[in-house]
Amino acid sequence: MPKAPSYITNLLRPTDAKQKGRKVWSIDLETVWIPFFTATNAEALTAIPHDALGAPLRLAYEPDGSVRFNDRTGKPVIRVAKDVSDQVKLVRENFTASLQQYAQQVQKSNADGFKAQAALNVEAGKPIIDRDNEAMQKAIEAQIEAAMSDAQGQPEAARENEPEPEREPATV
Repeated sequence: MPKAPSYITNLLRPTDAKQKGRKVWSIDLETVWIPFFTATNAEALTAIPHDALGAPLRLAYEPDGSVRFNDRTGKPVIRVAKDVSDQVKLVRENFTASLQQYAQQVQKSNADGFKAQAALNVEAGKPIIDRDNEAMQKAIEAQIEAAMSDAQGQPEAARENEPEPEREPATV
C-alpha cells in the first residue's frame, strides 16, 4: 500500500494551538494567515502588497465614502483587505482541489479498500439516519398536534374574528 503524502498526514494530526483572533476561513488571521503570507512573499511565491499584510483589517465604507455601520448592532463594519482575502480564497480552492485529488488517487490505487470503507460508512450511518428521521417525524407530529389543540382551545371571541368557511348554497 502506498504511503500517504506528508501534507496529508500532517492535516490529520491534532495540535494544541488555539486560535483567538479574527478568523478568515475559520483560521486565525494574525497568527496563521499573516505569517504564512509573509513567508510566501519572502519566498517569492506570492506578491501580496505590504500594506495589505501590515494592515489586514480595514474599515468598510459606503459608496458615498462614509463609514459603514452594521444595521443590526450599530458597530462599524471591519473587512479583511481584498488582497489577503483573495489569496485566502485561492488557498482554500487549492486545498479543496488537493483533498479531492488525494481521494481520487486512493480510489484508483486502492479501489477495494476505498469501496470497503465507503460501505462501512453507509452501514454505520444508517441507524443514525433512521433515528433522526424518526425523531423528526415525531417532532412534526407534535407540532401539528400542538397547533390543532391551540386552534381548538381558542377563546370564542378569537374565533369570531376568523372568516367563516364558505358553504355551498342549499338546494331545494
